[in-house]
Amino acid sequence: MKKNQRGFGVFQTLWGVAAVCVIAAATFHIVHELDHAAVKFTTPYQAVLLSNGSAYFGQIQGYGGPHPVLRDVFYIVSQTNPETKEVTPTLVKRGKEMHEPDLMYLNPSQILFVETVGTNSKVAHLIEQAHH
Repeated sequence: MKKNQRGFGVFQTLWGVAAVCVIAAATFHIVHELDHAAVKFTTPYQAVLLSNGSAYFGQIQGYGGPHPVLRDVFYIVSQTNPETKEVTPTLVKRGKEMHEPDLMYLNPSQILFVETVGTNSKVAHLIEQAHH
């Protein structure tokens, strides 16, 4: 092989390695951005189930990112009628507790799943009643 041809082959190899590096960096950037992009929901309220078994209803912001926040938070409490022993689930708005929280900062690794709360669901109607 001539010296000039060998130099051209090294040049092609370097350009090939550079192209692979650029493609890899671009792919990493795109995947990283998609991984941390906030998810948009189609209903005003969402149900959030945490790994400790707690379930909350509210408006989640930043889901899919490193610092999700739940606003306008509700949870369900079971109340037992002492006479009939019938258990009734009741929706309670956060903020009535002693420390009066107005939002929840969630640890994303503790969120098992998030679902939309249907606009015609019982939970959505109870939330609307709580606002009036």
